[in-house]
Amino acid sequence: MPGPVRTNGMSSAAAAMQMLERKQQVLANNLANASTRGFKAETAFARLMDNQLAKTDTALDLSAGSLTETHNSLDLAVEGDGFFVTQTPNGERFVRNGSFRLDTDRQLVDERGNPVLGEEGPLVLPTGTVEIGEDGTVKVNGRVLQRLRLERVADGVQLMHEGGTQFVPDASRQAIPPAERTVKQGFLEESNVNTMSAMTDMLAVLHRYGAAQKALSTIDAARGTSVNDLAKPV
Repeated sequence: MPGPVRTNGMSSAAAAMQMLERKQQVLANNLANASTRGFKAETAFARLMDNQLAKTDTALDLSAGSLTETHNSLDLAVEGDGFFVTQTPNGERFVRNGSFRLDTDRQLVDERGNPVLGEEGPLVLPTGTVEIGEDGTVKVNGRVLQRLRLERVADGVQLMHEGGTQFVPDASRQAIPPAERTVKQGFLEESNVNTMSAMTDMLAVLHRYGAAQKALSTIDAARGTSVNDLAKPV
């Protein structure tokens, strides 16, 4: 059985201030990425640990952002769940930001220059008209090259942000069957950050932080009184 949580007024107020500072950092990062395509907002919450004060954790909001039409044949978006897969120096990563381009070798890459992976490896596109179907099939001048890799994770899995719009896949990753895919060519997914909600939350956090700070000062003053005044001999 877990033991009782041992806290006092000062430690509780200090822990609350630390949690609120972390929440404010998360909200500020969300707002800073409100215009970053493919960005997923985070939320911060407190989790009570055994025999300890609350610990601050974060969770990703994987809900889809709105789609913007660009008419660029190499801009891609995924409707519903799922991620494109790229090859980075640190291993494979998931992305929702489908702002892709061709490098000097005509290899399809993301904004960082990481190769976008198809089911048979990186995609090299010859010169011609590029068509990408809803199931991710890539054609150039009507000739099928290969199909993009699209993967998902199990419901409830928390992915780790890396570099803003990259996500580290976990062991539950699985390929999305072609019939369940909806890839939109000539579209990009916007950030899913709700700016008005984030700004309102930031103001609420500021008020709560001020209240915790005041409580800490009040407890400190009361302790000072008990030490300096009540302990004096009559």
